[in-house]
Amino acid sequence: MKVHSLGEFEELVLLTVAAQHDQAYGVSIKDALEEELDKKINISAIHVALKRMDEKGYVNARFGGITQDRGGRRKKFYIITALGKKMLDEQFDIRTKMYQKIPKISFN
Repeated sequence: MKVHSLGEFEELVLLTVAAQHDQAYGVSIKDALEEELDKKINISAIHVALKRMDEKGYVNARFGGITQDRGGRRKKFYIITALGKKMLDEQFDIRTKMYQKIPKISFN
C-alpha cells in the first residue's frame, strides 16, 4: 500500500475544506487562509494543493449549479473524505505529541 503524506500547506488547505464542510471552493479557501494567516495566497497554489489531495483521496470534488454571476461557469466544491480526516487526525496527534515534549522554559 502506498503511504501518502500531507505537506504543511496541504494541511492548511485540508483543514479549511473540513471547516467549510461541503461549501469549500477555491476562492472561499483562499479568502479563509488569507484572513487566518494574514498574508496573500496565490489561488493557483490552492488549486494545485486541491488537485494533489484529490489524487491522494483526501478530498472529493463536485460541481455546483450554473450561475449567471459566474458567466455560466460552475463552482467546484470540495469535501473532506474519511481518509482526509484520518490524515488530519494523525497530523494533530504527531504535532501534539511533539509539542508536549517541549520542556517548560521561561523566556522572561
